[in-house]
Formats: sequence, structure tokens, C-alpha cells
Amino acid sequence: MDRICFTLNKGEKLGILGRNGAGKSTLIRLIGGVEPMTGGRIERTMTVSWPLAFGGAFQGSLTGLDNLKFVSRIYDLDYKHTREFVDDFAELGRQLLEPVKTYSSGMRARLAFALSIVIEFDCYLIDEVIMVGDARFHKRCQDELFNKRSERAMIVVSHDMGFMRDTCDRVGVLDKGHLKPYDTLEEAISVYESL
Repeated sequence: MDRICFTLNKGEKLGILGRNGAGKSTLIRLIGGVEPMTGGRIERTMTVSWPLAFGGAFQGSLTGLDNLKFVSRIYDLDYKHTREFVDDFAELGRQLLEPVKTYSSGMRARLAFALSIVIEFDCYLIDEVIMVGDARFHKRCQDELFNKRSERAMIVVSHDMGFMRDTCDRVGVLDKGHLKPYDTLEEAISVYESL
């Protein structure tokens, strides 16, 4: 990343386009505090989620339920409400009583996504891999994030141009470590497709 600078206002949706390997996921992880920075600074003026469906912070030897309790304590969440929401949304059933290290990647993503949205962040970080599971679960994810939390800010990384059109207010293209903003999605897509 080289001198990336942008401002995101509450409720605004920023899309980031870039070829594979351009650093989109790295940028999302840096903004979310999941990856350490080697220079520069990120100033956050609102609460920012970790990348949705990122399960890397789970303690593998603990059960899903124990991880849920831990997150509830850290974020000062009502445990009963959090447990009910995660039980209902993630649909993991008795697997919540098993160590997270035994979960498939899809199960970890379901748990991480459910925990991400039960916390009412001001800004959600969305890497294109968030829509895990079958079509029905995918639809539930879309509804929770884009309908019920439509007033929240979002930074969205995706290769799906239709999704970007439907979701984002503005778009930038990440190339060779630089993020260049564009006035219109069509202009950004044109530049992205020429890379």
C-alpha cells in the first residue's frame, strides 16, 4: 500500500475494485485491525467491524459457545440476546458445543458472520467471500447486512459489478498499491477492466 488516503462518512458505501493480488483483502484487514501496519496510520472516527466472516480470531481449542461468550464480554453484549441471535442465524446447532478447530471453513464463516452482525458497528468491512453457505443462507446474509443495516457505512471488496452498482455510493480502483477514486462506477469499471 502506498499513501492510500480516503474518508468514509457514516452511512456511505465505498466499493474497491482491483485485480487478484492487488491488495484489496489486505487493505480490508488493515482497516479492521486484523493485520499489523508497517507504516502510516488509520484514523477511525466510528466503530469498525473486523472483516465479515473472518474467523481467524477464534480460539480453536474453545467451543463456538466459549468464543461467543468471549466476544460478548469484550463488546459488552447481552449474552442471552447474542446467544439467541447466533443460534438462530448461524444454524450451527450442537456444533456450537464443539471446539472451533473442528469446524469446516463454512461453519467458521457462519459463526464469524453472525457475531459480526450481532454487534452494531458503524462501519462493516465486506470482503467478497462473505456470502457463505447455500442460497437460502446467502439471502439471509444479504437481508441482515444490506436491508436491516442499510444506514451503516460499508467498505466493499468485490468482483461482482452488479453487486457494486446495487450497493456502493462511490468506487475506487486499487492498483500497484494506489487507491484511485472515481466519480462514477462506470468510470471505475472501465479502468478496472483495462488493467
